[in-house]
Amino acid sequence: MGEKVVAGAFDLSDRQKYRRKLHQCLEGLGRLLAERRFDRPRNLMGMEIELNLAGADGMPKMLNGQVLDRIASRDFQTELGMFNLEVNIVPHNLSGRVLDQLAEELRTGLGYADRKAAEVDAGIMMIGILPTLGREDMVRSNLSDGDRYALLNDQMVAARGEDFALDIEGVERLLCTSGSITPEAACTSVQLHLQVTPERFADVWNAAQAVAAVQVALGANSPFLFGRELWRESRPPLFQQATDTRPPELQNQGVRPRTWFGERWVDSAYELFEENLRYFPPLLPICDEEDPLRVLDDGGVPGLRELVLHNGTVYRWNRPVYGLADGVPHLRVENRVLPAGPTVADVIANTALYYGLVRALAEESRPVWTRMPFSAAAENFETACRQGIDAELLWPRPGRSGGLTRVPAVKLVRDELLPLAAAGLDAWNIEPADRDHYLGIIEERCRRRTNGASWQADTYHRAREAGLGRAEALAAMTRRYAELMQAGEPVHTWPVDLPAR
Repeated sequence: MGEKVVAGAFDLSDRQKYRRKLHQCLEGLGRLLAERRFDRPRNLMGMEIELNLAGADGMPKMLNGQVLDRIASRDFQTELGMFNLEVNIVPHNLSGRVLDQLAEELRTGLGYADRKAAEVDAGIMMIGILPTLGREDMVRSNLSDGDRYALLNDQMVAARGEDFALDIEGVERLLCTSGSITPEAACTSVQLHLQVTPERFADVWNAAQAVAAVQVALGANSPFLFGRELWRESRPPLFQQATDTRPPELQNQGVRPRTWFGERWVDSAYELFEENLRYFPPLLPICDEEDPLRVLDDGGVPGLRELVLHNGTVYRWNRPVYGLADGVPHLRVENRVLPAGPTVADVIANTALYYGLVRALAEESRPVWTRMPFSAAAENFETACRQGIDAELLWPRPGRSGGLTRVPAVKLVRDELLPLAAAGLDAWNIEPADRDHYLGIIEERCRRRTNGASWQADTYHRAREAGLGRAEALAAMTRRYAELMQAGEPVHTWPVDLPAR
């Protein structure tokens, strides 16, 4: 949804015209695939991190416009809420010292952004959901300036036809409504891109789906929302409900939500783009002047802009992406599972685990998705979101006997997946010292059964036991989180001590 759009009303014919253009784009994609026009493999990866702005008191700051003016870098952009920013890391070749390079670039960029934010009494927070956000912050007037946010909000509200209902039951229950999509802005994530050839796309996407639950279990960092302790990773249920254009009747009919895990393993990227057209009505029927089929007939490469725009309004946790670079088309798998934070070291450790695992699993002779029903992967994802690092996941039994067993996520990772991830990073030719350092962070997280979500919950409860009220404890925990995030040591080393008042 990064494209600039111009706010305006749509009439009935706009949607019909847009639907026709979408199908032309899909036909164009099919022709590009059949003609093998896509970029050769270059082992390219990319990263985006969504960030929060908070003051020294731990409370949200609605100042992204002012902060971005001071940062003055194309690497930083607005996100949905005025308390959000996004940093984009330029694509890197996935080899050598790339993990340490990414870490250094992030530390430098985030440090600079934080200094600029301090000029307006704000700071940069990498955290899945800012614990001090309140329902009073989730109003339409706190959407970022820009036509695309207002237009997306208005179209989603119109499609739903009533307030969005938030009902999340975890440790506690949150039950409220919203007249806008602003609650979606509470979700800040790390998005990992991997450019793949069409032939490898399905294997990489299926591998990413299979390990999504593992990513969440180890990386959970969003246990609080609007003052309530919910799931260990509360972003997925919040994101689904905050963008759910289905009134209850359509939900009861089994109509798919725009934010979803999926329902099957796939054999090609084309299937996912086709599903997006088949299942999801357009939200932003904005037509480009390009005729994609004529461009192809003339020997060119179309931008498929309607398809790209529509694809950006279907929020798969692993999303297919079509793009152009120097006039050459390519495909990417965009992994959207991980919450932001807690530290740069944790983010890069999560990154190493992901890229290592998808490489190793995609190249197995008997891939995990041939030995596990998709329903088990979907169940795992919800279990991991609910329970975080304490989750037990369904996984194929070792050997050729078949069947599934339920195993603690930390045991699965330490016994089976870390060696696979190491082999995958070796296949990418990652520097062994970097491989061992960042996967070592994952191993220690498993050994100590500590991640961002468990640290937040433990510290909050320590503060409550010391006599702080709910809001005071959340603010104190958030301030302590900010201190430790800035110090930069991985979250498994953080002390669970009483925050200073």
